[in-house]
Amino acid sequence: MQPHDFWQELHPPRSFPTSGEFRDIYVAELPDGRQLRLPIRVLADGKNALASLIINQASFSVQEALAQALAERIAAHDVDVVAGLPTLGLTLASAVARALGHERYVPLGTSRKFWYREELSVSLSSITTPNQEKRLYIDPRMLPLLQGKRVALIDDVISSGASIVSGLELLSACAIEPLVIGAAMLQSERWRERVDASGKIWSERIVGVFSTPILQKVEDGGWRRP
Repeated sequence: MQPHDFWQELHPPRSFPTSGEFRDIYVAELPDGRQLRLPIRVLADGKNALASLIINQASFSVQEALAQALAERIAAHDVDVVAGLPTLGLTLASAVARALGHERYVPLGTSRKFWYREELSVSLSSITTPNQEKRLYIDPRMLPLLQGKRVALIDDVISSGASIVSGLELLSACAIEPLVIGAAMLQSERWRERVDASGKIWSERIVGVFSTPILQKVEDGGWRRP
């Protein structure tokens, strides 16, 4: 595959093996069995790697399929409104809201407009931009859409847990507690400890379309599940 070919097509169930050794491609399965090929990104230690998803580079058909699958996972919670985390989570959150039949969603942001209030912001970092100092904001005008409502908080990928924890901290500062937290991909299990560190077991509210492990390098240069 060429680098620009990733995330462009869903394949029928059992098109590719999902066990054994992987090379440059990891195969993830959606709940209905369809398969999505993901590039493998080697971590700094050279001994481990992760499967990658950049949802705003995916084809519209893949975006829609992931949003529909996630909407089905959270539909039972009967949420009133979807809130999305920047940057890539906004693509998914918008599509999930549409799939749920909502007319709008609430985007959180990292760009401070002049009417924003600093107390309605928290620091933000992510595994893909670890050296960038950002703040996460909510537009004060959006608060009535969230307060007292059944809220779903959406990100594209939950990996280290840093971004989703920032989102939870910001909503908590606004006296908002999401009923369910969703993502297209749950990347390994590393996030669990961080999201539950506050003492509230947020991990019990987290759902994903599919999960991927930390891969371990084998002698011939391939990758295996632990």
